[in-house]
Amino acid sequence: MSMSTQIMSGHLGNLELAAASLGNNGIQVFAYGLMLGMGSAVETLCGQAYGANKYEMLGIYLQRSTILLTITGIGLTLIYIFCEPILLFLGESPEIASAASLFVYGLIPQIFAYAINFPIQKFLQSQSIVAPSAYISAATLVVHLALSWLAVYKFGLGLLGASLVLSVSWWIVVVAQFVYIVKSDTCKLTWRGFSVEAFSGLGGFVKLSASSAVMLCLETWYFQILVLLAGLLENPELALDSLSICMTISGWVFMVAVGFNAAASVRVSNELGAGNPKSASFSVIAVTSYSFIISFIAAVIIITLRNVVSYAFTDGEVVAAAVSDLCPLLALTLILNGIQPVLSGVAVGCGWQTFVAYVNVGCYYVFGVPLGALFGFYFKMGAKGIWSGMICGTLMQTLILIWVTYRTDWNKEVEDAAKRLDHWHGTKEPLLN
Repeated sequence: MSMSTQIMSGHLGNLELAAASLGNNGIQVFAYGLMLGMGSAVETLCGQAYGANKYEMLGIYLQRSTILLTITGIGLTLIYIFCEPILLFLGESPEIASAASLFVYGLIPQIFAYAINFPIQKFLQSQSIVAPSAYISAATLVVHLALSWLAVYKFGLGLLGASLVLSVSWWIVVVAQFVYIVKSDTCKLTWRGFSVEAFSGLGGFVKLSASSAVMLCLETWYFQILVLLAGLLENPELALDSLSICMTISGWVFMVAVGFNAAASVRVSNELGAGNPKSASFSVIAVTSYSFIISFIAAVIIITLRNVVSYAFTDGEVVAAAVSDLCPLLALTLILNGIQPVLSGVAVGCGWQTFVAYVNVGCYYVFGVPLGALFGFYFKMGAKGIWSGMICGTLMQTLILIWVTYRTDWNKEVEDAAKRLDHWHGTKEPLLN
């Protein structure tokens, strides 16, 4: 839904496209990464608990995670409110910072939709319940497109209208999914109503969530730094225009990898919780192979259509030439995104978040970002140089995860999963059925 909003905003002009790119790919993804990371703890616990037949704990984990993410959302709101001075401090141009802040203000209600949506998604995915979420998202997308068209074109609300519609759409998804959980018989074993147990053990849950947040935030924010650095180049509007299109295409294909990421996390965590090490190992091989093949095909298509793909977003010939120049890097990114997210899903299913966080810090921020800045600014390679250096960091991280996964002792992972569930299992006291 955020991608469709960004495409519509692109027809408003170069400044609006650059601002939407910075607001959507910069500020919004900052919140998205943090919320997704904090919610990843419930993904590990729910998946392993479901595999171990401790169904009653899934609802407790869902409520604990929602409480924690809502509190986190209050802090994020302050960042959204003061995003314009923050962007100016980071060196963005006043025009782009002002327009981006307008877009971001409309996304404030979305923060708290994230706080509820991510735990709900992980709660359902851990039980292999994905069809209802897919139907709800598809129906909401239709509504979102219609509302976005009205807000941008008919009522002339511009970037603010586009972002407000985006927030409304996310809340529609949240409400619909929660109604499904409460009313559906498929969740009657895992949702026992609200419980005071959700407020206990929050301190330990914060520690586990913090490790998850560091791991996934560093991944999610990594390529958004590319957008922020591009805003510091000599011609920021052209750089942000071309990168916005490339990041949107990458985001579309990345959604496929996100699906496989969820599949890997669910299958691995379920099998570890159920005490099936061989099944967990086989799941890793199968999911990674499928994701890689699809991403490779997408990369070939992008290279083939490199000279025309940008015209789906803009009529500008200068931007089209810049996008064509970036397409080889885009294709390589797509291939890496066919492997890395799946292995991250494996890490979440196993509970390796802390280890992967250290790997991400080293590969992304000690190696990738400085190398990208060196290529982009010192060697005057511009956006292409920044992106090239950061791809090197992603490649290093991917190779490390491949090696660690290959060397994994799955019998030991089963034992660790059992210890983890014993630690987090507790008595439940219903508050409201």
